[in-house]
Amino acid sequence: MERSVSFEGTATRLTEGKGSILRILDEIEEMVETATRIPMTGKVLVDDHALLDSIDRIRTGLPEELRQAKWLTKERQRVIQEAEAECERMIEETKAYVAKMAGETEIVRLAQAKAEEILAEAKGTANDLKVDARDYADEVLRQMEQTLNKSINTVRKGREELQEHWGREHEEDY
Repeated sequence: MERSVSFEGTATRLTEGKGSILRILDEIEEMVETATRIPMTGKVLVDDHALLDSIDRIRTGLPEELRQAKWLTKERQRVIQEAEAECERMIEETKAYVAKMAGETEIVRLAQAKAEEILAEAKGTANDLKVDARDYADEVLRQMEQTLNKSINTVRKGREELQEHWGREHEEDY
């Protein structure tokens, strides 16, 4: 009767082969089951040499199995620690990325606000320039109007004088 026990990562000496601990325990169990029974006592007669030999083989195999089990436990713990460290690293990278994106978003927001401020200032300056240009053009046109009015007045006076002078000369001819 063979019993199988499942141990994650257990070494092959524990579960397989001629000298495996589980196989030796199965041999001891078979010795007890096939041993001669003492009537009315419920006891059995077992070959003590065979039983002691099996126990010695178990003792011989145990230190190696324990060493391998300790190694497997340490290895498992190392793998878990590496996985935890990798998770922490990934979390930190993600946090840094999120902070960077938030910073870039803040930079974009600040840049947009600055652009809007510059645009508003440029519109204000353009409006001031339009007003100044209109005022300048109005002033130039006003001065031209005054100059032209003076010129028109001078031309009128010149014509009047010419007509007065021309009119006197023609009166003398008649």
